[in-house]
Amino acid sequence: MRNRIGIIGAGQVGAEAANALLHNDTCDVELIDINEGVARGKALDLSHCSSLRKSSAAITGASDFSALKGCSVLVITAGLPRKPGMSRDDLLLVNLRIVAEVCSQCLRYAPDAVWIMVTNPLDAMTYAAWKLSGKAPATVLGMAGALDAARFKWLLARQCKVSADVVQAVVLGSHGELMVPLVRFATVAGIPAVALLGEPAMQDIVRQTANAGNELVSLLQSGSAYYAAGSAIAGMVEAVVYDTHQVICSSVLCRKEYGLGGVFIGVPVVLGAAGVERVVELDINKEEREAFGKAADHVRNMQRAVDRFLDFPG
Repeated sequence: MRNRIGIIGAGQVGAEAANALLHNDTCDVELIDINEGVARGKALDLSHCSSLRKSSAAITGASDFSALKGCSVLVITAGLPRKPGMSRDDLLLVNLRIVAEVCSQCLRYAPDAVWIMVTNPLDAMTYAAWKLSGKAPATVLGMAGALDAARFKWLLARQCKVSADVVQAVVLGSHGELMVPLVRFATVAGIPAVALLGEPAMQDIVRQTANAGNELVSLLQSGSAYYAAGSAIAGMVEAVVYDTHQVICSSVLCRKEYGLGGVFIGVPVVLGAAGVERVVELDINKEEREAFGKAADHVRNMQRAVDRFLDFPG
């Protein structure tokens, strides 16, 4: 029986995630949006692609959350996107209201699904979804590190003039300017990237990686990245659906790991059918740990803001 995946939010990110999943013939998709016409219209347009791609996957659109019954994975993209001059943090309160309502409906109709959060500010929204739902932390995670690592890999591949397929990279921390692309762990066909490029070029790539989202928002003027985000979402969904045990950077609850003591933040994790199987704890050095700590402090402050707004005990 084919897996059914629910995507809440039929905006550009949600629609592109659906497009990637259908293109790969991964699963049937339920596209949910408060604007039923948009959800149904995009679902219909994507359905027309099936004969062109020789795909048997099906997609339907609706505004009624009851369509999520039986879904094994839910992708939550609902919320307002950034505009030029806005940080992800600026979206906290407005998107928290949206996420709270969405989580209530998701918990009602698909409580056993693995939830993948995409709404910004990502780490704070993932924390909010976990607190609001009461679900096991392994089943609530955020998509950010997969996208940030993809950007890091592409920049490395472009600079080295090689295929991105042979580049491996890891990004820790929050989804924003405080992310920590790990230079020491970046490789090109197993060769340390810094040995090929040198330290100054690597630091420039690190800066470009951290600023990639802002650059896109500035160029687009309305909205933010969606093609790469949609593909990153699809990769995470497929790791869960096919139980592949892939290592993908994701925003998850770290308690003892990295000595953080209870923060939803981006780290490499092993993903499978049950969601997060384990956190991969890297041996990071003092400089990396300090940068990671700054990102964790920022996320803690965002989590406290979520607690205050939701009237949860901190």
